[in-house]
Amino acid sequence: MIKVVVVDDSAFMRKALSTMLKKDPQIDVVAVARNGEEGLEMVRKFDPDVVTMDIEMPKMDGLTALKHIMMEMPRPVIMVSSLTTEGAEATLKAMEYGAVDFIPKQFSMVSLEIVKIEEELRSKVKSVARKKDNLRVFRRIKKKAPVTTIKGFDKKKSILVRDIVAVGVSTGGPPVVQKILSELPRDFPACILIAQHMPGSFTGPFARRLNEASQLTVKEAESGDVIKPGHVFVAPGGQHLKIDQKVSRIDVVVTHEPRDALYKPSADVLISSVAKGVGKRGLGVILTGMGHDGLLGIRELKQRGGKAIAQNEESCVVYGMPKAIVDEHLADVVTDVDHMAETIVSMLYN
Repeated sequence: MIKVVVVDDSAFMRKALSTMLKKDPQIDVVAVARNGEEGLEMVRKFDPDVVTMDIEMPKMDGLTALKHIMMEMPRPVIMVSSLTTEGAEATLKAMEYGAVDFIPKQFSMVSLEIVKIEEELRSKVKSVARKKDNLRVFRRIKKKAPVTTIKGFDKKKSILVRDIVAVGVSTGGPPVVQKILSELPRDFPACILIAQHMPGSFTGPFARRLNEASQLTVKEAESGDVIKPGHVFVAPGGQHLKIDQKVSRIDVVVTHEPRDALYKPSADVLISSVAKGVGKRGLGVILTGMGHDGLLGIRELKQRGGKAIAQNEESCVVYGMPKAIVDEHLADVVTDVDHMAETIVSMLYN
């Protein structure tokens, strides 16, 4: 049985979240709390496997409570966030502090959307609960110095073969992506495209945060952007990111098509577009996340001569997306977050 503590200042939200979670026989809501102060007491008393945490609360807010939890008794914490710019900024900060993921705080919607959120909430709780006893990845990820040299690798004697990196990532992704980008050198010779499963109101603040933490130029993608070395484009939430090969350049394309994709943005759509557009010049990177988004795209990229890297299980919050390509023997390299930046650099060359 997975024990959960729900922390929220809204009685409606406490009831709604508890009801949703209790529909799964494997989940037990052992306590609820009205603010961060009460939440800490409940965590100490019941030792839950997972905590859901509101951000704005009286007496002690969610960020402060989260810091205490991660310092005193680390465990998976899922933030309950409003879909506003302020909510996005606070949620991204929470994930730097150690929160593993977030769910949208919007329950005044049609029943189909509520059902979707219910399923997402229960899936996330069950997935992250397995990591309670392996909490290294939940601590704030400290960035290392940017990659300058790689042992046994001489860039001057190597030929740049791949110059577009397509990244697929979901649950637990923001701090991992931030760490990787912060460690890449200013003269990084490729362009990076990122499909992070995230709402539309979050991807702009996420891109700005990455830009501040990195020596590369990072922005939320717009149609008409041009692929350039040292640039990073983040797919807008609710839309797909593709590339369009021109005679003398490669353009970025942001589109709603295909509309029936399970995820928007989709790692499959992005990586498939890179595979079709540049073939062996593409490098696919699959990071932490639930499900298997990215598998079809990586399969196509490999068929066209590209390469693929997967994050290893130990450093993933959820080992779903990387596991899918590892299980099908599509990953050329499997590595942890600490070595991902240098692995990406080395894989660009022959």
